Amino acid sequence: MLTLVPTPIGNIGDISLRAIEALSSADTLLCEDTRVTKKLIHILKERYSTDFKSDQNFISLHSHNEKEFITKLEPSFFDQNVIYVSDAGMPGISDPGQALVKYCQEMGVVYDVLPGANALLTAFVASGFVDTKMLFWGFLPHKGKERAVSLQGALGSGFTTILYESPHRLAKLLDELSYEEPKREIFLAKELTKKYQNYYFGTADEIKHKLDANLRGEWVVVISASKAQNSSAITQNDILELDLPKKVQAKLIGKITGENTKACYERLLKL
Repeated sequence: MLTLVPTPIGNIGDISLRAIEALSSADTLLCEDTRVTKKLIHILKERYSTDFKSDQNFISLHSHNEKEFITKLEPSFFDQNVIYVSDAGMPGISDPGQALVKYCQEMGVVYDVLPGANALLTAFVASGFVDTKMLFWGFLPHKGKERAVSLQGALGSGFTTILYESPHRLAKLLDELSYEEPKREIFLAKELTKKYQNYYFGTADEIKHKLDANLRGEWVVVISASKAQNSSAITQNDILELDLPKKVQAKLIGKITGENTKACYERLLKL
């Protein structure tokens, strides 16, 4: 069978007994980075005196080779005890893993997912935002129009929205939030569960004044819910019901969906 095993996001003490048992009994470990997994196993052996199988097989499986790896898979591969681990946290959350689960569903392979450490849920609870409906947005595009459109989507989602951001773009994100929503409350979690863990709360401008120059580390950004809910937003059907030329309708639909205006216009002509 296949077991997806979450690993600590920083503090080794967050490893669960079930995760240790699964890792130690694995025949083959599919790893986002085999070096990281081997280091984790070494620590578990040293700190918790855990016995591991001596002939474990380590295979690299990451976002760049996942698709090719799965196309070559045979169900018989899972006649052994197979474990998948990402570098830190829950597989499938901004990490590989979901495609393996889909393969198992389609091929009738038995699988299980263990619960464990997760940065987005930890930051969500730590934020103190009382609106418990939340939306995980993941990473924003790096730059350009795609980033601007994605950020607008996050800000207007109507839910408490959680982003991951790299230290290289965190200052840029705070500038963008300051410009777009200067009064919106946000929460930043730095290096969750690690030695230099820190929390920051306030508007983007307030947080910028609290941060020091060292932005290195992993960041989770929690944005408080906007007042406008998705249910009240204009939809494509609303636009189609307006007495407007199809070219104008196509432009408006493109604005709210990101669809290419020309392709949208051609589609509307066929309605």
